[in-house]
Amino acid sequence: MAGNLPDAVKKCVAILKVASNDTEKFAALFMVTKLVKGETCSTDSKKALFEAIGFTFLKRLLLSPDVPADCPPQVYKSVAMSVLSAFCSEPELATHPEMLANIPVFLDIVQLADDDDDDNLMVVSETYKCLLSIAAYPSGQNALYEIGAVSKMSEIYSQQSFQTDEALNILIALACRFGPDVWEKDNPKPFHALLNKIALDFETDHSERKFELCEIIYTLLFNCQKKIVSATANEESWPGSVYKGLNDILTSKLGKAQRDPALKLASVIVDVLGVEWCLTDEEKPKQFFLLLVQLCSVEVRMQLEDRSFKQILENAELVSSCFIFLELAVSYIATDTLDLEQKEKQQLYTALKGGFAAVINVLLKLSKDTKNNKDSLDVKSKIFVCAMIRVLAAWLSQETSAMRNAVYQILPFILIFANDTFYAYRARYVTDKVRSESKSGPNQSTLLSNTDSDPLSHIDVLRLLLPALCHLAVEETSRKIMMDVKEDEVLHECLAFHWSIVHYKKPPVPKSERLKVKTQPEPELPAKLLEDMKDSRAAMISICNIFMNITVLESKLVEESSLFASLLKFIFNNLPELKNIPENLVLHGNLAILGLLLLKQLSKRVKKNDFSICRYIQATIRFLWDAYNVDESNDSSSLVVALAYKENWRELMELWFLGMQTMSSVLVAIPWISEFAIESGWAEGIVTTLNKVRVGQLPANTKSAYEDFLCNLVEANNSVTQVLKENDALSMCRKHRFMELGKKLFGD
Repeated sequence: MAGNLPDAVKKCVAILKVASNDTEKFAALFMVTKLVKGETCSTDSKKALFEAIGFTFLKRLLLSPDVPADCPPQVYKSVAMSVLSAFCSEPELATHPEMLANIPVFLDIVQLADDDDDDNLMVVSETYKCLLSIAAYPSGQNALYEIGAVSKMSEIYSQQSFQTDEALNILIALACRFGPDVWEKDNPKPFHALLNKIALDFETDHSERKFELCEIIYTLLFNCQKKIVSATANEESWPGSVYKGLNDILTSKLGKAQRDPALKLASVIVDVLGVEWCLTDEEKPKQFFLLLVQLCSVEVRMQLEDRSFKQILENAELVSSCFIFLELAVSYIATDTLDLEQKEKQQLYTALKGGFAAVINVLLKLSKDTKNNKDSLDVKSKIFVCAMIRVLAAWLSQETSAMRNAVYQILPFILIFANDTFYAYRARYVTDKVRSESKSGPNQSTLLSNTDSDPLSHIDVLRLLLPALCHLAVEETSRKIMMDVKEDEVLHECLAFHWSIVHYKKPPVPKSERLKVKTQPEPELPAKLLEDMKDSRAAMISICNIFMNITVLESKLVEESSLFASLLKFIFNNLPELKNIPENLVLHGNLAILGLLLLKQLSKRVKKNDFSICRYIQATIRFLWDAYNVDESNDSSSLVVALAYKENWRELMELWFLGMQTMSSVLVAIPWISEFAIESGWAEGIVTTLNKVRVGQLPANTKSAYEDFLCNLVEANNSVTQVLKENDALSMCRKHRFMELGKKLFGD
């Protein structure tokens, strides 16, 4: 290599190598500085010069406090950093181990920047060039991250004024590389301090820099620790500053280049802080939210209509941001907490319908184009399709009848796509679980890493689609499509998968550790696992609803299906194992009532000696029995919903009434089930409770449910008659006018 070097470089290398002391080397550095900054200095030349100088010498110059009496105090540092910044322009030298090992020295220099010292500012400027070059490469980013550069750069931007944009650019590079992990866990203060400063600049700056800051805030929020930031942002100034800055942009007549980053920022901040952030204007709280819905809907149409899929993908990031906002907006509108006038409702619906029509049309074209080869799409395309299905799922989950025929046409494509993501997600989840629970060797780790490379393994679209499928399962056309593609089989697998998360079991403790574990307090479950359990409960509840609709509306199919028999067995075996905690109550009710509906349809398949039925019925009776009591009423003489049920009574009420009705039908179809109701004491419990209730305090629909059940219980098993009489059923029948039950127990 040396033979190819220019003569000037060879001469300089020779001088450096024969230099007998630091003074001679330092003199040669001025020649090096001139050479490396020349346009003709190649990578090989720079490498040769770098090795001839040696990093040890440059480091001494950076750290030395002693300079000759007639030299400026910063001269050594200035020359050393000038040389290093020139070397850092080459990837091989920017990521050189010696360069990376001395990042702490560079960070110390930029942290001590002094606006009043011009010589020092030159050194700082050259140092930032080095750090920015290092931050441009993965190995450099790793080194900066590990040394704690994030907190130092945050502090510099928040507190200093000179060249803080360079500190911000380094931060952005690290945030893009490491995502939320870049921030200190459980300590959002540095993030908030940084964002307070940037957001204030964003609010007050009305130059082109405003739009650069818009992109920067978007990147930081996109890569923040969402939960902890959203939980602690109330006391910070940045949400208000961003609101004012965005309001300025989006209410002005600006071009696409200015509008696009603003829409992306609005989307990500709503994702972090919720739709409520849009409603903070005291005078016109709805205006900004309505504006964003209009702008995002229009943007979706502009980007999707009359374009090829390839053209659409060119702006995938912008469109996906609009999708995120629209998904959150649709969910918020559905809560009815926003007081909208009729005109506003119509404008919202028209805007949303236009946006979703564009999404459906793209999916329709894709479903036709990929009909014979669903794997023809590349990864980027598949991720974007997932984004389209996700936002459409939010729209369909609100039971809108708009564009139903088009929805039916794309439903098979959507289901196949969603199912693929479910299987990929399940494989990765199981892999991660095995990894965390086993101390496997490298071979095992390699074996388990196959799913890591599949981005779709991180997007379970099927879980997001489940609420929409609840509504689609009610409609005959879409239900038939679901059954034709065997979606019931996938949902059965999905139910079992989510059960494995909800019913989490800790890995077995090795014998050598058991004594130690017994003496220690029970550790809390990881936050990620608790979140997964919450999501899986919601998924199981939706799947139960889908299966309930199919069971009721496709009774003949269910009677003949081995899959639904297997589903009933699943409920028999697992419902009694569900932990009796408040978080599981709604899921308990859904599994119990789905089991009753299936038991009614599959009564001919049920065997009396199946012990699992006994445990299932006991768990179901517990759900129905515990819903009402008099003990928690103010006067102990009114029937009230139990406190444990009150928070979720809206959905539990429907389950309770359906459960009482279906239990009555089950008693007719399978009379021996009555034995469980009698042995449990439920029948006498009902009589005892209702005898305490004052006349006129029993709601008509609740009275009807109890009376119908008790009548069917007497019909199924006459031995209960004596039990009811002994518990003063006569008084209950007279007090609450249980006419039919009275006839059955006491005759005319």
